[in-house]
Amino acid sequence: MNKLKLLLSFMKGTLVAYTSAIILIFVSTAIAMLNPLVIKITMDSVLGDIPPSLPGFIGDWFLEIGGRTYFLQNLWVSGLILVMLSLVDGVVAYLYRKNVAASSEIMAKNVRTTMFDHIQHLTYSYHVKAETGDLIQRCTSDLETLRSFLANQFFQIVRAVALVSSALVIMLSLNPRLTLISFSITPVLTVSAYIFYRFIKEKFKVADEAEGRMTTILQENLSSMRIVRAFARQDYEIDKFVSASNDYRNKDFVISRLMAWYWSLSDMLCDIQIGFILILGTFWAAQGLLTVGTLYAFTNYASKLIWPLRQLGRVLADMGRASVSLTRIKEVLDELNEDKDDSTGMTPEIHGNIVFENVSFSYDEGHPILKNLSFTIEKGQTVALLGGTGSGKSTLMNLLVKLFDYDSGSVKIDGVELRDINKKWLRRNIGIVLQEPFLFSRTIRENLAIARNECSMEELERVTRIASVFDVITGFEKGFETMVGEKGVTLSGGQKQRVAIARMLLENHPVMIFDDSLSAVDVETDAHIREQLKIHCSQVTTFIISHRISTLMQADKILVMEDGEITQSGTHSQLVMQDGLYKEVFDIQNSLEEDIKISIERDGEYNA
Repeated sequence: MNKLKLLLSFMKGTLVAYTSAIILIFVSTAIAMLNPLVIKITMDSVLGDIPPSLPGFIGDWFLEIGGRTYFLQNLWVSGLILVMLSLVDGVVAYLYRKNVAASSEIMAKNVRTTMFDHIQHLTYSYHVKAETGDLIQRCTSDLETLRSFLANQFFQIVRAVALVSSALVIMLSLNPRLTLISFSITPVLTVSAYIFYRFIKEKFKVADEAEGRMTTILQENLSSMRIVRAFARQDYEIDKFVSASNDYRNKDFVISRLMAWYWSLSDMLCDIQIGFILILGTFWAAQGLLTVGTLYAFTNYASKLIWPLRQLGRVLADMGRASVSLTRIKEVLDELNEDKDDSTGMTPEIHGNIVFENVSFSYDEGHPILKNLSFTIEKGQTVALLGGTGSGKSTLMNLLVKLFDYDSGSVKIDGVELRDINKKWLRRNIGIVLQEPFLFSRTIRENLAIARNECSMEELERVTRIASVFDVITGFEKGFETMVGEKGVTLSGGQKQRVAIARMLLENHPVMIFDDSLSAVDVETDAHIREQLKIHCSQVTTFIISHRISTLMQADKILVMEDGEITQSGTHSQLVMQDGLYKEVFDIQNSLEEDIKISIERDGEYNA
């Protein structure tokens, strides 16, 4: 979709109001053109004795009411006409502004809604690479730039066209020679404005990108304030932000400097044009070749033309900025989104029988993350995954919920190829709790109810007891109505993980994934949660990613991953008898536990 079609799609439902505003601009311009004519006629044909040159019906009316004699005796009529024209112009201006405001705000709402909706459905791989601050800027600053242009600068262009065209017609009818003088510098201003627009457009793009980088740094800093404080990195963060801010300032200053040059030069050219009109007009008026009223009218029209001519470069520059903003918005909307159509893909009944056959995956071509993985999981089994950082454990789970698509091989759930299953349906049947769960800045109850809006307190109590967090919640002064703060800052890491587990349990998924989501809880709580899950979720296929052997040892099957491959598979009792990573980790953790016990016993004896 090109930018014009995209813009028109944003303006759906506003075109009538927007078109009306354009028409009203021409009406307002016509009224503005009448004022100098009324004064000219008053000066030349009422105070003076030059016969007025008026259209037929107006000329007939002028004579019927008494002509020059009547107006000379009733000069207030000319004033009344000017007042009436001003009142009509005021009404027109009100209607114009009302239509502009309504249409531009509706357009902005359409863009916000479209952008937010599209971002919600962008692929997971896009969000992994995208900068949050830059996305925020595209949805706010770029949107406001586009809205402002459509509400203001575009109508300045329309008004400029209307003023120039109508003034040219009227001025030619009054004095062709002075008209040529009046418009002599206009082509120079127009060409220079266009050159300025083409040159400054790229500067706007560079400045916008610099602002996006600055916004990203600000967003990251505010999101990781606890980390910054914990490592005393305030000075480093300040220096980083100041550097980005200076870069944005410098690039924006280039624009300001160019604008200053353009404004001063265009002002000088406009003043020169007015000077030509006054000098030649006065000279011709002194020789009787031009009436005083005509000179006044020309001076007035030239003054009216100064504003749009001075603004032309600025308006074109703003159009360049709006074009850049629209391009940046379009770039997001052009990104491939996940299928939003619920009818796309199969919606089979999912029980939890899962088969991986020779599955391979890579983020970048030539750098495989998963290599020919094959294993079978039966309904109700608990499968544990152990492996070092970067071994592919989380990536494997991301494939299962279709956050990424595997490059080769086959993944089947209850006999149905994973690629053929509707994504929304699949994710409604597979629950996942991450190591760093996200909680919204709402109450605990609202965070839990995100999984299912209509849930009773009995259900909330049940799932929080399974997740061993019920006593923690009821220990707060407001219980389930306690505000957790942004990203759950009120809760500890282990408490956030347990709330996230409870949230997932509300949906009764036939498949559950715990991606190192018990890492922040103590061993006793870990064991209690697993015991409760075993009791209440015995028919659920469960995946547990952990580095804690005590968490893995009760699993029906343990998969050991190294460098994207499954190097070991079996139960705890089988794997501890084999040489390999699992036995190494078991021996290390077992040795540490023994050392801790001995240390505790020694401390106890010493204190005794």
